[in-house]
Amino acid sequence: MSGLLAYATYLPVHRLDPSDIGIRGSRVVASFDEDSTTLAVAAATALRSGLAEPMAAGSLFFATATPAYADKTNAAAIHAALRLPADTFAADLVGSGRSPVAALRAALAGGGLVVAGDVRVGKPGSVDEKTGGDAGAAVLLGDGPAIAEVLAVVAATEELLDRWRLPTSLTAEQWEERFGFERYAALVRATAGRALAAAGLEEADHVVLTSPNQGVAKRGGSLVKGLLSTGTSPLGFSGATDPLLALAAVLDEAGPGETVLLLSAVDGCDAVVLRTTDLLPGRRQARSVAVQLAGGRTVDYPTYLSWRGLLERELPRRPEPDRPAGPPSARGVDWKFGFTGSRCTACGFVHLPPTRVCRACDVADAMEPAPASGLHGTVTTYTVDRLAYSPSPPVVDVVVDFDGGGRCSLEVADADSEALAVGSRVDLSFRRLFTAGGVHNYFWKARLVPDGDESDRSRA
Repeated sequence: MSGLLAYATYLPVHRLDPSDIGIRGSRVVASFDEDSTTLAVAAATALRSGLAEPMAAGSLFFATATPAYADKTNAAAIHAALRLPADTFAADLVGSGRSPVAALRAALAGGGLVVAGDVRVGKPGSVDEKTGGDAGAAVLLGDGPAIAEVLAVVAATEELLDRWRLPTSLTAEQWEERFGFERYAALVRATAGRALAAAGLEEADHVVLTSPNQGVAKRGGSLVKGLLSTGTSPLGFSGATDPLLALAAVLDEAGPGETVLLLSAVDGCDAVVLRTTDLLPGRRQARSVAVQLAGGRTVDYPTYLSWRGLLERELPRRPEPDRPAGPPSARGVDWKFGFTGSRCTACGFVHLPPTRVCRACDVADAMEPAPASGLHGTVTTYTVDRLAYSPSPPVVDVVVDFDGGGRCSLEVADADSEALAVGSRVDLSFRRLFTAGGVHNYFWKARLVPDGDESDRSRA
């Protein structure tokens, strides 16, 4: 089987106030312009930026329980945003919290990039609202120097009506917690025992157990115990992201030569046993799950409900945007999804967006691609528009000078106009500008880089 070469996670910046939903800790929520696709791109971009060499992935598997599209491959947009080669196979594995395990098993067979993203929506006051979490995660598997070796993969499948959601429904339903726990408890114990035996181990150093059933999450330590740690997902149940996010949290802290038993109890139980290598300490993700979880900015509860379509608020009285058309989107896919400009081979001037004729030296058709999605830039000017159409006004637009050349205007993601200034440093985030006529208009937004948090992403 392939080994684990790299990993990364992405937690959105917004948090619900605990007092609004009756919980102790904060609840991580995606912004209005984030969906499962953009969350997955954010995690994959973070993974790629940490690699010493260009990312090589023969396959791309996207796991989600909340796909942005049906009857369309969402992984294709991720493929385009990452600028992967055309011969890279990209496919969705959607529908439940078991999808990421299916993606892992597919990638283990021949290597590949596994990405996951989910936006968990629960009825106001529900367990899903209180204990869910929105996040993205990515792992790269393949041959070569690995940060963790895969020792065993074991599965057990069982049909039980513990959790379900109709394709036409926004929120899910759950059966009584005790019913699911009683069924899952036996499955978890049996699967853990089989996985450890297959790996030639009596016990694991770290055990992490994820499940949408709260009884399993609460009493996981009584089902399987680890020598050093036993835990669950740090966000609460985050859907298809949950197993990868939980694994990342362990890898953030585990030492070399330690074993990890990852258990996912969804419609059965799946287990993956890994052993970390000496390479792990030097190749952890740049920002740990704990660091990402500790940050954040509070969003008020009515605004959050409006983002999820659970509360209808009056939008600015401006015309709604037109639906993006397929032909121009296809013609401009390198720019729209990959944020790739053009560089004049005669004088080196960078154009964002790309052009055929150089604005500096007037030479025509002497351009080469100039990828910019992994670059940082500096704000030269900005404006705050309180009247423009937006689900979350005001709209903040900036003009950015990118490192290495290129200038363009962009909307700001997770905008905080009070923190923005001329000279602010920004990077890029793949977002959904708007949805019109059933079509999502994806593009890149500028995102303010916190002081001291800037890293070199030029390899991306």
